[in-house]
Amino acid sequence: MKNLVRKTALKAVRSSAWKKTSKWIRGTERWQQLEDEYDGSYVKAEVVVYFGDRKPKFYQLSQWIPVLEELHRTHRVVLVLRKPSALNQARVLTRLPMVLKRRFDPLHTFYHANDFKLALYVNNGMSNFQSLGFAPMVHVHVNHGESDKLSMVSNQAKSYDKVFVAGDAAINRHRKSLIDFDESALVKVGRPQLDIDRPAELEASSATTIMYAPTWEGENDANNYTSVDLYGPQIVEAALRVDGSRVIYKPHPRVAASSDPAMTQANARILELIEIANESIADESLQHQVLMEGDILATFDAVDLLVTDISSVGLDFLYLQPEKPLILTDRRDDTTKLNDEAPISRATPLINGSTVGQAESLLQEMLTNDSSVESRQDLRRHYFGEGKKGTSTVLFTEAISSLIANRTSEMKKYHFESTNAEASDE
Repeated sequence: MKNLVRKTALKAVRSSAWKKTSKWIRGTERWQQLEDEYDGSYVKAEVVVYFGDRKPKFYQLSQWIPVLEELHRTHRVVLVLRKPSALNQARVLTRLPMVLKRRFDPLHTFYHANDFKLALYVNNGMSNFQSLGFAPMVHVHVNHGESDKLSMVSNQAKSYDKVFVAGDAAINRHRKSLIDFDESALVKVGRPQLDIDRPAELEASSATTIMYAPTWEGENDANNYTSVDLYGPQIVEAALRVDGSRVIYKPHPRVAASSDPAMTQANARILELIEIANESIADESLQHQVLMEGDILATFDAVDLLVTDISSVGLDFLYLQPEKPLILTDRRDDTTKLNDEAPISRATPLINGSTVGQAESLLQEMLTNDSSVESRQDLRRHYFGEGKKGTSTVLFTEAISSLIANRTSEMKKYHFESTNAEASDE
């Protein structure tokens, strides 16, 4: 009988179900240790930067880190994270104070125990609403880029006290997309992420550097602006044929992880094309490159021409390198609609179903006879306002200082002891 019980117990311990349960228990213990270590007991800050998502979406926060480190000099900042994987990413990138609050009650206990004045949100994650339930702070949405994508405007903008936008193009975007939205909530601050000096991540070359930097396929068809599956291999083949070219393939981080077979196959074909082309190039400085990771903004100085989709990448290039040629793609073959939805497309050639066959000559023409420089300068002002590099950081900091001062004054009239927000913790 004793042996039977022992065998049964051993079988249970060795079962896949028990192994999964044991792994979950050990993981929960590690999470609790992290939460204890980053409980925020000694945090003194004015500005909360809230991020409720996991590691795959951390790129939305990471591009703000240098700006937040600069802001920390004027207004102390704390990163409030809800997922351990995001915390681990943050620990690698910055020494800003950070806390981990996996559950609703500890989050609001933390808020009530401190004197935070303002919260920043870099996306529209659903858990943002748990943080928005804390009334004493000014809640400001800053998004994670400037783009003409449909996803850049959400009805959730009505939930925030203020929405920081880059310029007039973003204001028009909200005006066209939202009903009964109070435009006074919009604050133009340019694009402070682009003011940060970054160590170069792409070496200069005597070759003409053509970068292909496509976006991913989005959460749904309406937000799908990628060219990878439709035109990607053809664009890269055309760029490789340009005499004296060095091709850099720098896709959105989520392209490589796509579950769409068409995306996976096209991405694999692009990698194969570059590998084959490099077999005959001995000089490493002239070889084509694949950059699946790294800061794309830190590569632009070495890029002579950029081919990209409707995303923040093209606009960032417009801000930083307005004198350099830019080509956009249009997967829907609707130039009129694209010109209306994405004004930047009015000042760039388009690669679509009818022009992809002439991609090589299009690339060559832009490298030798770029006639869109003046138009791009006008559009740069439309998207980002007046001013040179550095202006956006000043506007951003001044806007935050003003909101903090106003909220500090207003808070003298109120007294808060609880919150009416609802938890959704599992």
